Parts: sequence; C-alpha cells; structure tokens
Amino acid sequence: MYTKQYYVYIVTNKNNTTLYVGMTGKPLPQRIWEHKQKLVVGFTNNYNINKLVYYEVCEEPLVAIAREKQLKAGSRQKKLDLITKFNPNWKDLYESML
Repeated sequence: MYTKQYYVYIVTNKNNTTLYVGMTGKPLPQRIWEHKQKLVVGFTNNYNINKLVYYEVCEEPLVAIAREKQLKAGSRQKKLDLITKFNPNWKDLYESML
C-alpha cells in the first residue's frame, strides 16, 4: 500500500546566508528541482535559494504544516543548529535523493 509523504525542508543559497523553510506534498526531488530551475516564484527565486540542506518526512499533512510553522517561528540559530546536526558539511542533499 502506498502512503503519501509530506516534506518539510530548508533550502539556502550557495553562500548559506539566507534560509527558507518550506513544506510540500510533492516528491521532494521534484520540488527542489523546481527551486533549482527558478520555477518557484517569490522569495526563493529572488534570493537564488536552491540548495537543499535539511528535510523531514511526515506521513500526515497537518503534521507537516505544524512542523513548518514551528521551524519558521524558531530563531535563525535554532535552524542553523538543526541543519548542522543533520548535515554537518551543509552539502546539497538534492543529488543524494536522485
């Protein structure tokens, strides 16, 4: 049986100076590809944010939405700590998902 997955993710720019927290019900590689191709109009496109540095998988959309809001409301330092624990070298995780 197929279970739909939802993703909460953090993307940044090449210098890791700007962070964006997002949530999607699409497959995560597809959503990040859209960021990389600048198909996502708005903040991420304006600031050239296309490097996936953190993600979580959720089975329920409301859980993913709540987690996205929690991360967005948290301090920048909390986001930096979360990313560094999950991805110490801040590598672009997109390639590893293909």
